[in-house]
Amino acid sequence: MELKKSGLEKTLLIKMYRTMKTSRLLDERLNLLNRAGKVGFNISGMGHEGAEIGCAYAFDLERDYALPYYRDLGIMLAWGVSVRDIMLGSFGKAEDPGSGSRQMPCHWGNKEHRIPTGSSPVSTQYPHAAGIAYGAKLAKDPLVVYCSTGDGASNQGDFHEGLNFAAVHKLPVVYVIYNNRLAISVGPELQYAAAKLSDRAVGYGMPGETIDGNDVIAVYQATERAVQRAKAGEGPTLLEFEVVRYTSHSTDDDDKVYRDQEPLEEAKAHRDPVALYEQALLAEGYLTSEEMTAISKEIKDVINAATEYADQAPMAAPEEALRYVYDEQGGLTNG
Repeated sequence: MELKKSGLEKTLLIKMYRTMKTSRLLDERLNLLNRAGKVGFNISGMGHEGAEIGCAYAFDLERDYALPYYRDLGIMLAWGVSVRDIMLGSFGKAEDPGSGSRQMPCHWGNKEHRIPTGSSPVSTQYPHAAGIAYGAKLAKDPLVVYCSTGDGASNQGDFHEGLNFAAVHKLPVVYVIYNNRLAISVGPELQYAAAKLSDRAVGYGMPGETIDGNDVIAVYQATERAVQRAKAGEGPTLLEFEVVRYTSHSTDDDDKVYRDQEPLEEAKAHRDPVALYEQALLAEGYLTSEEMTAISKEIKDVINAATEYADQAPMAAPEEALRYVYDEQGGLTNG
């Protein structure tokens, strides 16, 4: 990973680091809060941060749409969702701007930041992304749509329908598969026969590319190429980021039952995307160790404040559960 040769500005490289570090520290806190009985559920993105952050910052984060999947905490932060708002959703409090806590934690959505609400059935966002991109194309609105899922969900019908429709109509979508080689507990030998999941792109007439998800710069550059294709009217791209899932599928799962822990510990020790990026920033003189320590402290202070706020925030009144079942005037009070 060579930062200077990438041509990216120092301010962007450091912003990417802050978001990556925030994602890791916030994820760790959410898992601790779950074990403490404060947060009922978490689906961790630890190990995916390099791919998520490298990918996100290639988009126009003030204009483009994101349809993330449940492990995309880093995507949510990059798109502008605050740590406090993530906490409010995880605690299930009334102020949660995503759904007023009607959704499960990690079922992301945020109207202000152009993130349509996701659903529990996996990969349903793929045709939705094509629909948003189709509407943008008809309106001549030069936005691009990010849409992601894991390797397991890429075997669902919605995934293939979305890709096909987007390719036929040359829609401005960047489709992403985070391949951690685990569909909950099922390895690739029982998931797919393809050598690479990006090879599926050929069948739909779009480019596909497989990238090391631990290399933030390689991910950024591949995504930038895909975004530029979309903006030029050349249609969608399928990107496969090879990553390692550091945790169980969710806080309701125990991966020790089905997963060899030795390769996992080796990956954590030698291929941690956060650590690799920190090493590159230090080696090329973008940050000092003292500056990194200060950044970590700032982030922890924000997380501590958000935790305290969300813990004390009021729950929704029971009768609120009956709202928004049918069409109403006004929508959610917070947007």
